[in-house]
Amino acid sequence: MTKNTFVATAAGNDDPPAPVKGLRRLMWWIIPANLGIFLVWGAVPGILLPQQIALQFGDENKVATFTIVATIGAFAAMLAQPIAGQVSDRTRSRFGRRAPWILLGALAGGLALVGLAFASSIVGLVIAWTLVQIFFNFSQGPLSAVMPDRVPLKRRGTFAALSGVGLMVGALGGSIVASFFFHSITLGYIVFAVIAIVLLSLFVVFNPDYSSTEMPKEPFSFGDFLRTFWVNPVKHPDFFWAFTGRLLLYTGYFAVTGFQLYLLTDYFHVEAPETVIPLLGILSLVGIIVSTVVSGPLSDRIGRRKPFVFASAIVVALGFLLPWMWQDLTAWMIMTFVAGFGFGMFQAVDTALMSEVLPSAKSFAKDLGIVNIAATLPQTLAPGVAGAIVLAFGYKALFPIAIVLGILGAFAVWPIKATR
Repeated sequence: MTKNTFVATAAGNDDPPAPVKGLRRLMWWIIPANLGIFLVWGAVPGILLPQQIALQFGDENKVATFTIVATIGAFAAMLAQPIAGQVSDRTRSRFGRRAPWILLGALAGGLALVGLAFASSIVGLVIAWTLVQIFFNFSQGPLSAVMPDRVPLKRRGTFAALSGVGLMVGALGGSIVASFFFHSITLGYIVFAVIAIVLLSLFVVFNPDYSSTEMPKEPFSFGDFLRTFWVNPVKHPDFFWAFTGRLLLYTGYFAVTGFQLYLLTDYFHVEAPETVIPLLGILSLVGIIVSTVVSGPLSDRIGRRKPFVFASAIVVALGFLLPWMWQDLTAWMIMTFVAGFGFGMFQAVDTALMSEVLPSAKSFAKDLGIVNIAATLPQTLAPGVAGAIVLAFGYKALFPIAIVLGILGAFAVWPIKATR
């Protein structure tokens, strides 16, 4: 099957043409590519932005201010990825459909991060963080389409595991590295901007795609553009259930972990949180990497994805029980490892599961853009959701709500028929 016939006729459960430079290179390079983006998602909303807000607006106003900024930015992300996906699906260039947007998104996102460093008002923070969300999602959306574009079905569990390593090392490593810039916010933003630009540029250079100049151009209509944000749950029920499961599981997990800084200072009363954040990040990272590396290839071997999702929800729920019942820093440390282990199981198979329920190769990036709302939105909106819960019910309410969301998310994947 040629690249043109694949795009014209295939769905997410069809094997694509082999990558230009081979599958092995692509599989290893997805780790630093995801690392570049998710370092930003781990560092900024988890550490740098809440600390910047706390310094500028004081302890009394930090939760409300952070909730406003995070929520608006999250809605920008929700809109950006499917738009970016549809734009890249329609892009025709000798570098392929994805590469131009991966590069442009990284460059513009890096500049927006520098702008965020110098924002000093709520309006400035909202504008700068919104631009960061939009531009990096214009990079992340096309990057996520690499799996269905180039990876055969029998290797997607392994590819998802490697992708998940980059994602979670980035998300957690971002918080670890950001803690060293706790008192140098501006420098931290600049460092993460440079890292993202360099890593994403190297991915594009070392993993070229087939030219898309010979692919037929489909006519654009405003109605099709609006339908970007909707996939019929009756016509594509597997897609709907996969989206719902990811949304619930991610929201539950990141509502707790994404609010770590304020939990440490206000719930566990840690006087210098920047001194313990690196250790917490390492504990979580070890749990995630171990379970991810094992679960992804194992799911390929046994040909099943759903059991890992159910096991993930149970393990994460058990982890969240600890700080809910035991308000002590030790409980939080144990939880970071246990919940990280559980979330790694989910992350290892989730990306592969998602790739197998996509309706058409013509719209892989657009459809993944919609699916990725369920991943990106919780990571960016969860601090705002958590802030609203804390303002209404207190910090302790975060844990039971997160447990319920995770369990509901696991049950949501049960009706999917395209994968076991």
